[in-house]
Amino acid sequence: MKFLYKSIGLLFLTLFANQVQAQKFELLPYGDMNNWMVREIKESYVIGGKMQYLYEITPQKDTLKNNTPYKNTKSPWATSSVLATVSGITKGSVTVFPEKHGNGFAARLETRVERVKVLGVININVLASGTIFLGEMLEPITDTKNPRSKLSAGIPFTKKPQALQFDYKIVTGGASKRINGMSAKGTETNEKDNGEVQIILQKRWEDAAGNIYAKRIGTGWQLFTKTENTWQNKHQIPVQYGDITKKAFYKPYMGLLQGENAYYAKNSKGKVVPIIEQGWGNETDEVTHLILQFSSSNGAPYTGNVDSKFWIDNVGFLYNN
Repeated sequence: MKFLYKSIGLLFLTLFANQVQAQKFELLPYGDMNNWMVREIKESYVIGGKMQYLYEITPQKDTLKNNTPYKNTKSPWATSSVLATVSGITKGSVTVFPEKHGNGFAARLETRVERVKVLGVININVLASGTIFLGEMLEPITDTKNPRSKLSAGIPFTKKPQALQFDYKIVTGGASKRINGMSAKGTETNEKDNGEVQIILQKRWEDAAGNIYAKRIGTGWQLFTKTENTWQNKHQIPVQYGDITKKAFYKPYMGLLQGENAYYAKNSKGKVVPIIEQGWGNETDEVTHLILQFSSSNGAPYTGNVDSKFWIDNVGFLYNN
């Protein structure tokens, strides 16, 4: 009998090991966060004329100078660090930084407030969360209206992963404020700030007028509510397929992205239009695009806590063989 129990136990362990081994990890392009380019942004003289240094996740090694807008051609990654030109005034906003991690680098995402004040011309304070995402930031930024329309979200993608995997550490959970206007103090939201990761798999199509529609095929989402001062390696967020609205883990913010919550993308004519998610698909539907975003703050635009920081490294997907 002992032999039988031992045999069953060994069989269970073997099956479990085979199941674990059956999952294959694929690093996303430049998901090791070891490739960075420096950009030099010379700010306008009327706000001090400071040289700002912005950083992009890309294998391009040459420093990008002369206030040149950045377009990622070799890397799928974009960041929330941007070149802005508002009312003729040039400003650089820096919220994403490379930081040494082991034998390479990680991405450090910081929530920060940018202040621009020129008497009689402009007086604005804007909170920006540190964000890296797959897609394109549409530079230069010329105003603070409808921030999601300033980026083209997502990349072509046809695979169906089981989970996202990455390494991270985080400082989060402070009181959240909304700052976008003349007041540097902002408005209390009576909520706590959280780090956030979004994974959205879509099947997209475009009509004759250039409108982009999508079916939501897969969803992965997590809010990070607790500070972790040491690296948490190989953290996983499962990708759930189909309609998740009846699942126990479902929260309203995971729902279909429509109206003011819609992301934007460039259509075939080069125009930036909202991506209208019309419904839920399932695991048998094809996938055409992936939206993936890491942010140091969650919630509405211009909302967060300036103490929030999120470190990210080794980003990829797990697949069943």
